[in-house]
Amino acid sequence: MTPVYEFMAAGALTGFVVGLTGVGGGALMTPLLLLLFGVAPHTAIGTDLWFAALTKLAVTPLHHGKNLIDWQILKRLWIGSLTASAVTTLWIGTHPPDLASAIVLKRAIAVAVCLTAAGLIFQKALRDRAGRRLLDNAAKLASWQAPMTVLAGAILGVLVTLTSVGSGALGAVMLVYLYPTRLTPSRLVATDIAHAIPLAIFAGVGHLLAGGVDPRMLAALLAGSIPAAIIAATMSARMPHGVLRAALAAVLLAVGAKLAFDAW
Repeated sequence: MTPVYEFMAAGALTGFVVGLTGVGGGALMTPLLLLLFGVAPHTAIGTDLWFAALTKLAVTPLHHGKNLIDWQILKRLWIGSLTASAVTTLWIGTHPPDLASAIVLKRAIAVAVCLTAAGLIFQKALRDRAGRRLLDNAAKLASWQAPMTVLAGAILGVLVTLTSVGSGALGAVMLVYLYPTRLTPSRLVATDIAHAIPLAIFAGVGHLLAGGVDPRMLAALLAGSIPAAIIAATMSARMPHGVLRAALAAVLLAVGAKLAFDAW
């Protein structure tokens, strides 16, 4: 049995990253549970969904107090993501976990982690490109923002429910491309974190009912993550987000490669 302090340390590390960047609740914690602790994929995903939701819930009041959350964008994302999560949860309920599904989940998580790393790397380039397009076609692009935001939410809803990965970096990439001038880095992090909370809870309920959550492990992870995330969130606005994204992307690429090597 893994000592509680090891889960607390893993939670603190991930919580600090989440508080700074909004990324890591799934992209970092799920691989840690799989690679370092040998947790079964279904349990890692279910436990991580609740871990991410409760950790991000702890730091959201700090962002809300600074008026950084864009609630209009958030509502559009939730329309797509919560609907897609409900449908995906129903599908999971009709497909009980077995060895074959565990292998598929490991592969899906590996792909999602690598996509998350790519999203972190290309986020600035996408923002610049989208900003130029917005200047050239402002009226046309504005008419597509709402439906495309709902679609982006739906994609995230499926991905997060299946793998627990994607709500952070991939969500941020989509928002950067859709709202390049409206969302500053700090507003992007705050809005992205706020979106992930009900989505992770919504998806986590399905995994909880299916027995895919380890309460002891979850409690230990949260004991480390919540204090670390709160400390990091107070520092977020003053930190160099570009440097943080690059460092996190390098870590996630290595983790994703390891997961892919083990799964194939």
